[in-house]
Amino acid sequence: MREGLRSLLEKQSGVEVIAEAENGRTAVRLCSELKPDVVIMDITMPDLNGIEATRQIISENPGIKVVGLSVHSDRQFVEGMLKAGSSGYLLKDCAFQDVISAVQAAAANEIYLSPRVAGFVVEGYLRSAAKGESSVSAALTAREREVLQLLAEGKSRSQVAEILHLSPRTVETHRREIMYRLDIHNTADLIKYAIREGLTSLET
Repeated sequence: MREGLRSLLEKQSGVEVIAEAENGRTAVRLCSELKPDVVIMDITMPDLNGIEATRQIISENPGIKVVGLSVHSDRQFVEGMLKAGSSGYLLKDCAFQDVISAVQAAAANEIYLSPRVAGFVVEGYLRSAAKGESSVSAALTAREREVLQLLAEGKSRSQVAEILHLSPRTVETHRREIMYRLDIHNTADLIKYAIREGLTSLET
């Protein structure tokens, strides 16, 4: 997918592809190093999902624009990306011209949404505003979201500690705090919550 996308993008006048990343954590690092104008971000990736990677990239580099690209049209993924600061959301079965249009819109500081998701995104925002709905982004800290994703993907406490450069004891403290805040009392429900909120998916 990345190879095909890169090949098509490189044929476009005024577009230069400067890097590729196999996961969200690498994407965050490369953005800090290379400062691209626009990032095309997959949503469901191991170790650090596209939503959290987008949040970190824009927090550290406010001038970078991110366009989400996913097979998921579910509300939680689309809204998660937009709340993280994304400038657009595309479905992977979209026409290539839509990708170009989204990149151009992002570069011009505009929002671009696939037609199939635009309608319920607006409806979802209106509903959330009316109900004052909370989300995982509000309930947990950035570090807790990272820990939750890795635990939901089956990583052990020591593996999470190594990936995030923390001590296993700190990871366990985060895990207990996450379960307390979310009022979740077992690992199975924690995994279900992470999937439902778009932090990870059964495909990762």
